[in-house]
Amino acid sequence: MQILTKPHNGPAGMIDAEVGGASSGKRPPLRLAYLASQYPAVSHTFIFNEIRELRKLGFEISTASINACDRPVSQLPEIERTEQAGTYYVKPSGSLKALQAVIYSVVRNPFGTMRGLLFTIRLGRGVKRFFYFIEALMIGMWMREKGLEHLHVHFGTAAASVGMIVAKTFPLTYSLTIHGPDEFYEVSNSYLPEKIATARFVCCIGSYARSQVMKVSLSNQWKKIEVVPLGVDPVKFAPYHRAATVPFEILCIGRLAPAKGHHILLSAVRVLIEENRAVRLRILGDGPERQSLEQRIAEEGLTGHVILEGAVNQDRIPGFLKKTDVFALASFAEGVPVSLMEAMASEIPCVSTLITGIPELIRDEIDGLLVSPSDEEALADALRRLMDEPELRRRLGKAGRLRVMDRYNLERNVSALAEVYHCHLQ
Repeated sequence: MQILTKPHNGPAGMIDAEVGGASSGKRPPLRLAYLASQYPAVSHTFIFNEIRELRKLGFEISTASINACDRPVSQLPEIERTEQAGTYYVKPSGSLKALQAVIYSVVRNPFGTMRGLLFTIRLGRGVKRFFYFIEALMIGMWMREKGLEHLHVHFGTAAASVGMIVAKTFPLTYSLTIHGPDEFYEVSNSYLPEKIATARFVCCIGSYARSQVMKVSLSNQWKKIEVVPLGVDPVKFAPYHRAATVPFEILCIGRLAPAKGHHILLSAVRVLIEENRAVRLRILGDGPERQSLEQRIAEEGLTGHVILEGAVNQDRIPGFLKKTDVFALASFAEGVPVSLMEAMASEIPCVSTLITGIPELIRDEIDGLLVSPSDEEALADALRRLMDEPELRRRLGKAGRLRVMDRYNLERNVSALAEVYHCHLQ
């Protein structure tokens, strides 16, 4: 078993690494800070899982969140409750903590504070950037108090703006994981080129994300880009072969947001129902589209056929997968969805859309079925095929799990991420 001592971008553009839990065993442990806009969060459990795996490899990681946790403490699984208790929350700390951070920075780091403020002013584009500056001072003070020297941020959005200013203000470094596609919209207004230029290195979860980072950055920045896919635990998400039952169960997991294409999925399911097929769709997640989905379900008589389960903690996801025949995701925009990986690892055949990073995960007719986005008829056809062809379901399910085991194994990919950290920070 050998882990490369340096990241190597192979033909597929991914970090090559063997499976193993000791990639950093002969090296001094790295101490890092992780910053998220909201942590822990039900829709971003991959951050939580990544941190846990890095800790297994000997990394010492402290966590910070700009906003409060997305659920009351009483609703958190015990393991997330422990994580929440150890996280530093910036906005909930209040104005007194912000004032202390300003005084600390001015007294202990006057030149850096001025440098960070001038950088923030040059960013332009509204007063919001000054709130980022104050939050950066709070994060910087927290990191200095804990003796941390490097900050990592998932997503190139608001939390990354704070991380960038931290690196400009304090003798600290920061890095990014870019997911897409949200980070690639209005890149000037979100300072993405500046974030890339300031970062020590940039991780991309796939080749599509890397291409878009290259698009908005100078070519001399490309050497700092690493492709490290996300992953899932194939033991936690294991096959469970249930007996055929009626109705045929379709599962969708995703935030109830326009980008997820839930209304297209409803249209496809309605086509199947109009054919007198016994089918039921369960949608896990919550968000701004909930009201419009509820209204449409009621108006079109889909109650009983479509169930909105709401937001579900990660520990309950395997239970839903065990009673699912097909997983469907009709998204208009995605990175490389972890929810698809979880379903594939469970040997559930998947239908999704031919967009952005999804074809890196699912090869059409090999690991699952892909259809054009917004094409409700094509989506209905794909679901119909899977209903009518049990052998196709079996073949795609088995191939999907093999795909995840080969390219999206959590332990292996976090070991590769550990190599990236060691390469760039030691």
